[in-house]
Order: sequence, then C-alpha cells, then structure tokens
Amino acid sequence: MYERVLIATDGSPGADGAVEYGLTVAERFDTGVDVLYVVDTDIDPLVNREAAEALLESDETIGQRALTQISEREPRLDVHQAIRRGTPYREILEHADERNVDLVVVGTSDSTTEYLGSTAERVITFSSVPTLAVPWGDPNTPSLETIDDVVVPLDGSDAADRAAEHALAFAELFGATVHGLYVVDTTVYDLEDSPRSIIGLLEEGGKNTLEALTQQAESVQVPSTWRVTRGRPAAEIFERIDAVGADLIAMGTRGRSGLPEHLLGSTTRRVVRDASCPVLSVS
Repeated sequence: MYERVLIATDGSPGADGAVEYGLTVAERFDTGVDVLYVVDTDIDPLVNREAAEALLESDETIGQRALTQISEREPRLDVHQAIRRGTPYREILEHADERNVDLVVVGTSDSTTEYLGSTAERVITFSSVPTLAVPWGDPNTPSLETIDDVVVPLDGSDAADRAAEHALAFAELFGATVHGLYVVDTTVYDLEDSPRSIIGLLEEGGKNTLEALTQQAESVQVPSTWRVTRGRPAAEIFERIDAVGADLIAMGTRGRSGLPEHLLGSTTRRVVRDASCPVLSVS
C-alpha cells in the first residue's frame, strides 16, 4: 500500500504524536521514511535582512536537531532527513511530489496560529496522496498499536471509495474492524418535504454502497459492520465514532456535492479539526 511515508514536524513536543504515528506506520508497512522540517520564511518585513537571515539560520539549527532525534528513534528504518525554506504547506507538498511519497503524516491543532494547525488543513486540501492527520499534542491519542476500530464514512464518491481501500489495508494489518457509515444528509434533503420514494432510493443506495464495502472486507478477512442513518453528516460521523470507540477515521476529502471553491469538504474539515483520533483523508 505504501512505499515511502513523509512525516512533517516543527520540532515541538506537540508534534510528537504525529511523529510517533508516522514512524509506526512506516515500520508496520515496511516503508522508507522522509522526515521534513520547514523553515517558515514568512518574517516580519520590518526585520532587517541580516537579522532575518540570523533567525532563519537559528531555525534551521533547531530543525536539524529535531530531525536527528527523530531518526535516532527508529534506527531500523531507512530515514531521509530534509530541511526546506518557504511556506510550510507548499514545501510539504512539493517535497512529497519530488520524493514520490505515498502518505503524508502531519499534526493538527485547534489553533490556526500553530505551524501544523492551519498547515495541516492546507496539506489535506491540496495533497494528491493520502494524508494522516494526528491530533496535536493530545495525551489521550491512542497508540497506533491499539487500532481496533476504523470508521469509514461513505457517500458514493470516488474519494470515499478510495478511502475505504486504505481503511481496509490498515484494518488488515492491525487486525481491526471496519465500520461503514452512510448518512442521508438532511441539510440537502428535507425529509418532511422530499417524496418518500426519493428518501428510499437514497437509503437503498447507501445500503448497496456499504454492502460493497462488506464484500471487500470479507475478501481480505477483515470484520466489518455498517449503518445507514439520517442527519447532519459530521454529527452522525462523530456519533458513530463515539459508539464504536474508533481509533482511526478514513474518509474522502470531497463529497459528491463538493464545489471547486470548497476543495476540502465542510464535513471533512470539521472531522479533521474536532476528531480525538487520527483521520486518514484521501482525495
């Protein structure tokens, strides 16, 4: 499934969860690893050139120390270290493309001022490869070794179907159960005004989509469950996450109704921001 994993870090303790997750994924999938530190060149224009360069060089020193420490954690892995200068999310995406990375691992944060908070959302939005977003510095974030349950929200989109394939790969490797979910979106369909036949067709389509997931799971001997429900997608996803005690969520970055001006679907955005467990997003 993966041959090279990219772990982006800013060297802070809050990023440790993403680092540990990325290293464990690489070890379990037997992949190469890139660890990347981006020196953010967005410096106050009032700072003179000499002082600005000193700040950048100091940041590079911090970055090199952080990358060395990460490399030493898993000496058995093939680790490639890299420091780049520029806008963090752009440099992460360019590095992933140049190095033919199969999976990007980043930390998320509630604060948009955090380096890998707003950066993570931009990476997820524009990345052409799957992105694993790990909650920032949360001591309650489960170890990757404990993955038992994976929730997969499906909506019939190609991105969601691809996310299901990745979810099954994780579940097969870690011995987890996959829980499929299809939500008839009540923000789009007014259940009181819509014809019963329309609602019935939507639910039947959801059932067929989830049964296809069940067949895929059976083919790789992964246990699975599925559920069709009605409501607001994000709320229903969180309810399902809580009900099964999910350790991982795998979902598409864009739904079937996604618009070009909203590349990262609102449901995906909310799940990534508010989920207490890692989210694997697939475009």
